[in-house]
Amino acid sequence: MVLGRLFHYTFDIVLLSTVLAGVKRHTGFQFSTTSLPEGPAQQAANTLLGAGERVFELAAATSYTSSLFEREPPKAK
Repeated sequence: MVLGRLFHYTFDIVLLSTVLAGVKRHTGFQFSTTSLPEGPAQQAANTLLGAGERVFELAAATSYTSSLFEREPPKAK
């Protein structure tokens, strides 16, 4: 039961950091870790944000090479 809850919270945190990585990639806005206290909290936040970026890169690379996804042509304005 404890392991299931730990896995669930870990998955939620990685999912949130992946969404933040997508926002960073798409808009240029990023989560500022400088407002966090220096030390373990800031290091943990940077590590989690880095993990989210790696997961986002993996998802983007998988969708690029997979035949299940196709690029949508740009819409005329």
